Amino acid sequence: MYGRMNSERLQIGIYCLAAYARTDEHIRDAAESGLDFFVDVPYDRAMLDKFQKYGLGALVTGVCHIDFASRDPEGKSRDIYKMEIYRKSVESFADHPAIWGIDLGDEPSAMLYPFIGQVVDYVRDHFPHQFPSLNLLPTYADPAESPEQIPESQLGAMSYKDYIDQYCRYVPCQHICYDHYPYNADYKKSKTDYSERINEYYENLRIVEDACRSTGRRHWLVVQVNTKFPDVYDISLNRMRFQAFSGMAFGVETIIWACYTAGWWQQNILDKDGNKTAQYDKMKQVNKEIHTIGEEYMKYRNVATHFVGFEGHPDIRNVNAEPVESLDTGVFMGVRMDNGSPLLVGQMVSRRDEDGYALMICAADDTHDIDNTSGYVTFRCRSRSVMAYGGNGKINVIRNEDGSYAIPIHSCEGILITAR
Repeated sequence: MYGRMNSERLQIGIYCLAAYARTDEHIRDAAESGLDFFVDVPYDRAMLDKFQKYGLGALVTGVCHIDFASRDPEGKSRDIYKMEIYRKSVESFADHPAIWGIDLGDEPSAMLYPFIGQVVDYVRDHFPHQFPSLNLLPTYADPAESPEQIPESQLGAMSYKDYIDQYCRYVPCQHICYDHYPYNADYKKSKTDYSERINEYYENLRIVEDACRSTGRRHWLVVQVNTKFPDVYDISLNRMRFQAFSGMAFGVETIIWACYTAGWWQQNILDKDGNKTAQYDKMKQVNKEIHTIGEEYMKYRNVATHFVGFEGHPDIRNVNAEPVESLDTGVFMGVRMDNGSPLLVGQMVSRRDEDGYALMICAADDTHDIDNTSGYVTFRCRSRSVMAYGGNGKINVIRNEDGSYAIPIHSCEGILITAR
């Protein structure tokens, strides 16, 4: 399905590896941080040799790259990007075992999808070991206000759902990848006075996961380790956890961070001199937790995501979902936080076993990492075997005298509960 990328394993990628950070030591450190691959890197043979040495993959740019930065209101891409360009790329391409995929570009208008679909088909036909990939716009990109304004709009569509639906119609990629940075809004006054995008982030996850379920695609999510307003806030350990585990509650199977070296914004994993920032150890810790849960998580697939305990909460304003006080899936009953605080609950079923069920849960009570509380996920279950997994491995499942279960969880953490 993905050639050299193991699609049965939850994969973690990251954007940008500048030339100053391609030494053996730098690439070894990247591999030791729990990363699996880099995105938006050039064909650099010496770098790719080091990737192979340390087991990293690359989604290389510049091979069949399309410049999406400029909008295409008159649909001239077919004239600007002749297929002859891609034929020459194939003829000159020198394969390398570390090249997992071909990065086609970033954040296109839906107006370009028919043309992009042709390029995707061409890459799939002529690169037997690589898959095509591109990154889409988030919900906060501007839609058209009228049909006449579609060519000039950022999305090239009347709504974000239409933007994603058209992608599924015209672009035969095996996954949907998009970036959404929930902490890049206007944190300009203080750490507790900001314009929030958590609700837009949830709606983005919801729309894309619905499309992935209906079309059989994989869900890829790009989130942030870096900072737009470094004098006001940074991306803490818990903010990283929240982004990762909320994504997994919506069925995300590949998580991509931004950025390793300078790409955009500040406080990336490495500074301009190639030295580790505080973000390195945070990311390494969260990557470890993701992969630990991911071993069991990838045995299941998402069938629905529920907002439990969100009634009246500002984080779900304008999100097209009905919150519930507690959740009953038919297998898991009365799922809630013991103190009534918000939980994102991904309902999952086994990929191979008809009798396997799971819940991927993210504690969504403190998305800004202010209070950092803890409590218990409580529920009943029609199952003989209930297991729970957290970032450090198996979690002790408490069986209460009344037959209910309780599992400890902290703010922004993720846990996977399985039942067989």
